[in-house]
Amino acid sequence: MKNIYPAALLSTFVSIAAIASPGAHGPNGEHLDAQTSPTGSGLARLPDGSVNVPKLAQRRMEIRTIKAVEAEHPLTVELNGRIAIDPNAGGRVQAPFAGQIEPALQGLPVAGQRVRKGQVLARLRPVASGADRASQEAALADLQAMRALAERRLARLTSLEGTVPAKDIDAARMELASLTGRERAIGAAVRGSVAIVASADGVIASHNVLAGQIVEPRDVLFEIVDPGQVMVEAWATDVTLAGRIASATLPAAPDAQLTVLGGARSLRDGAVPISFRAQGKDLPLAVGQPVTVLVRQRSVVKGIALPAAALARNPANQTVVWIKSGAMRFIAQPVQVQALDARTVIVTRGLSAENRVVVSGSSLINQIR
Repeated sequence: MKNIYPAALLSTFVSIAAIASPGAHGPNGEHLDAQTSPTGSGLARLPDGSVNVPKLAQRRMEIRTIKAVEAEHPLTVELNGRIAIDPNAGGRVQAPFAGQIEPALQGLPVAGQRVRKGQVLARLRPVASGADRASQEAALADLQAMRALAERRLARLTSLEGTVPAKDIDAARMELASLTGRERAIGAAVRGSVAIVASADGVIASHNVLAGQIVEPRDVLFEIVDPGQVMVEAWATDVTLAGRIASATLPAAPDAQLTVLGGARSLRDGAVPISFRAQGKDLPLAVGQPVTVLVRQRSVVKGIALPAAALARNPANQTVVWIKSGAMRFIAQPVQVQALDARTVIVTRGLSAENRVVVSGSSLINQIR
């Protein structure tokens, strides 16, 4: 049979079959059917785990790097603690006796309301059992009758002044004053009320009263805390740690000034309480709030200081930092770190001096896939 295909067309079919056949190679020996790899011109994670980030993308992601410098830094330790009322800047208001709560002229204060020392927060009307109240009412009636008789006797002696001894008039006057005072005291206990005042300047941290509520002696009615000064109680297993503290910070309130007051000499739940005083303007802390205290000791550790924002997590849940190894290439380096303060960490292993470490934008690089 005669070949009906021209030679040029036949050559084309052969070339197409060669290109489409498995294992076909290009003129330079590359696999034409293999998956194309990134060219390095765009955002991509390379097969070795590194990341390619073009210059334009680096500027948009605000990536910043610093040169790793090894130095000696204070050794730090993290302590668990909680916020408490400073006894010198706050206090509790308790019921002095059993009674019924009555609102003050301005009403009952609520949590978060600022109060002044000596301000009337509520009034407490005494309450008693039926027998006690009847006894008090009877004593009050007797005193009222005795006071009336004493008033008439004093008036009669005063009208006879000059004919009766002056000492008798003075005695009658003193007896009337005594009876009047006793009547006033018992009357206040039976029918009056006592003002409940604020024990310190600050903010109402908690209130446990309602109008008409019956309270018992020593019941806590209000807790007052100074938002600019609170106590921090932290617990350490090392009994000698309190004597080695150089400074301390609170990650929950980085601007707070922490002053160590000392460590206790008795264990509480197997740990030694260490007291700190936190001072600042409107601290974002609440009484009873659990916090972490970063304590700097007088001893030092050798390492590289980095911002805490430089840390990231790889798929294996390891702590890593990103190192710039080229104009557009970044490598994830596993490291061991130790907290220095609320914003800084110390890399103790995994980095060497002269590395360019990403300190801004590392979380964005870590998301590139």
